[in-house]
Amino acid sequence: MAVAKLAGAGAPEEAGALFVAATPIGNLDDVSTRLTAVLERASGVAAEDTRRTRKLLHSLGIRIAMVSLHAHNERSRIPELLERLLSGEDLVLMSDAGTPGISDPGMRLVREARQSGIRVSPLPGPCAAVAALSVAGFPADRFHFEGFLPARRAARRARLRQLEAAPETLVFYEAVHRLTAALEDMQQVFGSERRAFLARELTKIHESAYGETLADLCRKAASGTIVPKGEFTLVVGGAGRSGGDEAALESVLKALLGELPTAQAARLGAEIAGVPRRVAYRRALKLHAREQKPC
Repeated sequence: MAVAKLAGAGAPEEAGALFVAATPIGNLDDVSTRLTAVLERASGVAAEDTRRTRKLLHSLGIRIAMVSLHAHNERSRIPELLERLLSGEDLVLMSDAGTPGISDPGMRLVREARQSGIRVSPLPGPCAAVAALSVAGFPADRFHFEGFLPARRAARRARLRQLEAAPETLVFYEAVHRLTAALEDMQQVFGSERRAFLARELTKIHESAYGETLADLCRKAASGTIVPKGEFTLVVGGAGRSGGDEAALESVLKALLGELPTAQAARLGAEIAGVPRRVAYRRALKLHAREQKPC
């Protein structure tokens, strides 16, 4: 069923629409009712992996024609898909999981559809980067989504050095076989005490989260505490003005130590100053020892 009279300038009135559909990143219950409704009336699906998408459609009880659209064939598929859209078909663009175009194929098709005047409409839903940010407890009013870092160590470290001074929270995707090496490189470039949060298998049965600092994550990866299976999203705190942060932390701790035990003062100080708890505890111990020294 075409979306009549809703096409953009330059496309015929009977042109169809391209729906960019976010799909579950693990839990199939995250499928929206709107996505289901659009799939039930659309003419076809352009899928990154038709085998994986077929499983999702089967779980929804939907039968619909599919064509593959992945990183290696997107350019060659676009003319065929544009022709179908211009002739009046509604098509749904779907990646393996999450939102198409976000470290997944789809950008070229979306761009050329819009340039052809075809209506492109989002079907919002799961995105691993945003899901990890929502539970990391890091500032997210501004953030930098980096996606996958280069596979080679030299290139990876060069890119990390470019990001070292970025004040925004950083979000990365990482492959399981490169996770330990990437964490070690981040610790080397960003420093061991940079705050970090690692989410594994978000929304799935074995969902887990780790970390307070990059040093903490490196230890857990080396010891096998972080299970080396599944999909990983890493959130790293932005570069702060360390001198100002240390001065603020010390000021807060001095006030708290006058009223509270060291451990409790450190815990509250870490929350107020926005630093890792272990950093606040070490500083609290130093301040406490300084106060105990005889004049």
